[in-house]
Amino acid sequence: MTLWEKLDRILIRGGSWKTILDGLWVTVRISALALLIGTLLGALVCLLRTRKNPAARGFASVYIAVLRGTPVLMLLLLFYYGIFARAGLKPVTVAVITFAMNVSAHVAELLRSALSAADHGQAEAARTLGFSAWDAFRLITLPQVLRIAKPVYQSTIVNLIQWTSVVGYVTITDLTRVINNTASRTMQPMLTIIIGMLIYLALSYIIFGLFALSDRIRARRRGAAA
Repeated sequence: MTLWEKLDRILIRGGSWKTILDGLWVTVRISALALLIGTLLGALVCLLRTRKNPAARGFASVYIAVLRGTPVLMLLLLFYYGIFARAGLKPVTVAVITFAMNVSAHVAELLRSALSAADHGQAEAARTLGFSAWDAFRLITLPQVLRIAKPVYQSTIVNLIQWTSVVGYVTITDLTRVINNTASRTMQPMLTIIIGMLIYLALSYIIFGLFALSDRIRARRRGAAA
């Protein structure tokens, strides 16, 4: 059997390509929602982490330590079969909550590190020129924080997409589970798994491409302003 015949058997016959697209959509949807919620929650946790209040700072520190140190699969199983077992939540909803909390811990620590690395002297100079504390943060500190955090945040997104491959453990038919089912049905495990790996790789490079595009746009704007 030639390669094209194998691909036809895996993807075309029985409409496997449609099932793979459905699984891909589930993966993208969970990743996007978890990233959005996790980023907002991470910013809030970072705010608590940098407060002078010992209780708020302690809570944030424990939150980050526990969620960053716990395997995401264990966290998913705990939420699905334990904490939310009787809540009637859909598996996808539990998955989004799980990954959002995990991402929030990483984002919180990422933002805290970037905030520490920012040049606070510029913000202080802005305050002496009459800027309010909020304007100094928004116009001076925040752009620096985002620039410093950007490369690691990009990797966090890629890691999140890869982490979602474990949602099959809570009955969610995502891309990984579809690939596994297709491999079993067609008896072509190696080629089917390679197809799945290429899809995940493509998702990763789409993320890299979007960040690279944003860098180019910003560079062009700077050049035009100069």
